[in-house]
Amino acid sequence: MFAFTPPRARRKPSLTPMIDVVFLLLVFFMLAARFGQDMALPLSTAGGGDVAWNGAPRLITVQPDTLSLNGAPVTPQTLTEALPALMPTPEAPVLLRPGVMTDLARLVAVIDALRAAGFTHLIVVE
Repeated sequence: MFAFTPPRARRKPSLTPMIDVVFLLLVFFMLAARFGQDMALPLSTAGGGDVAWNGAPRLITVQPDTLSLNGAPVTPQTLTEALPALMPTPEAPVLLRPGVMTDLARLVAVIDALRAAGFTHLIVVE
C-alpha cells in the first residue's frame, strides 16, 4: 500500500505584504495630495500694515443677510456704486467687518464683488 506522510498544518497567510502595500498607498497619496491649496485669498488685517488712513470712513459691515456701508444699509449693487465717492484714491483701503454668525462664503462673495468692481486694497477687521 501507499504510505502517505501526515498532513502538514495549514500556514496562515502573512500580513506583511498587505501592510507594505497599504503604507505605499498612504505615502503615494500623501505626496500626491495638495492640502489647503484649493483657493488662496490674500487678505490684510488691520494694524498689521503700513497704510495710512485718509479720507472718509469706508467700513463695510457684512451680516448674514444684510450689508451696510458706514452703518447705512446697502445692497451689493449700490455698495459698488456708493463706495467710489468715499475714496480719495483708487488704492485707498476699504475695511470689511464680518458680523456675528456671518459665514466665510458670504464674506468671500462680498470680497469678490468688490475686487470685480476694482477695489484692490481690502482689510478685514474684527
